[in-house]
Amino acid sequence: MMLEGKVAIVTGAGGGIGREIAVAMALAGARVVVNDIGASLTGIGETSATPGQQTVAIIEQRGGTAVADTNSVADWDSARRIVATAMAAFGRLDIVVNNAGILRDQIFHKMSAEEWRAVVDVHLNGSFFVSRAAAEPFRAQGSGAYVHMTSTSGLIGNTGQSNYSAAKLGIVGLSKSIALDMQRFGVRSNCIAPFAWSRMTSSIPAETPEQKARVAKLQAMGPEKNAPLAVFLASDAAGDVNGQVFSPRMNEIFLFSQHRPVRSVHRSEGWTPELIAEHALPALRAGFVALDRSPDVFAWDPV
Repeated sequence: MMLEGKVAIVTGAGGGIGREIAVAMALAGARVVVNDIGASLTGIGETSATPGQQTVAIIEQRGGTAVADTNSVADWDSARRIVATAMAAFGRLDIVVNNAGILRDQIFHKMSAEEWRAVVDVHLNGSFFVSRAAAEPFRAQGSGAYVHMTSTSGLIGNTGQSNYSAAKLGIVGLSKSIALDMQRFGVRSNCIAPFAWSRMTSSIPAETPEQKARVAKLQAMGPEKNAPLAVFLASDAAGDVNGQVFSPRMNEIFLFSQHRPVRSVHRSEGWTPELIAEHALPALRAGFVALDRSPDVFAWDPV
């Protein structure tokens, strides 16, 4: 019962990773606000309260306490209503899990402005809006924990996902800024880059033998594998963990590096473009990072 007495908001908790985290937090003793608008994977079409209500029912069947919330994360006022739901139902807020997301995959030179904005609004702006709303009760009580869902698509790279990759890497920067600005109030902020077969990964193409093999590996990883790390990061046991990026993959847990200088060159007389080409580039080239994608880096089977 690592979260006994705590109150958590989990966005996008109507299914997949969000649902597993919400259920795990409830089983760990937290009272949970299950936020989900019940939209399609692309965010287009009608919304429904059913997915969130189903997660609440699962939690209650297992002896936990939860309420459903259908406000969108992608709007300032709506996000504030999510936090208000927690305060009205349970009188406090201790944990925010920014998990809500949609996909509008498209190759970069064909991506529309609407496809870009829709994904950035939910993932990046939504994480900011909900986090900003929660900052007020966190500051007042002198404690709180954020867990943000990033992705190896942003940390490493992927094709056809410039909107999603940019938003997910932006979340890492947001989390680090929250960690720096809010540590004085006893508030922590960390990221998880999850591996799992869920609705968010079900759109991965599976046409070529290589693509089919990759999808088969993902299908072996259930969304529940990400929940223990989220519960830990939200708990007091992680009180000294702040500003970090983790990735659970089946039974593995990775800690990601963050951007730091890897090589440097110096010339006391200064540089010209020609001198950069002649001297700086050869010296720096050994430190270049390849155009890898997530499956290139994580090329071995999940353990």
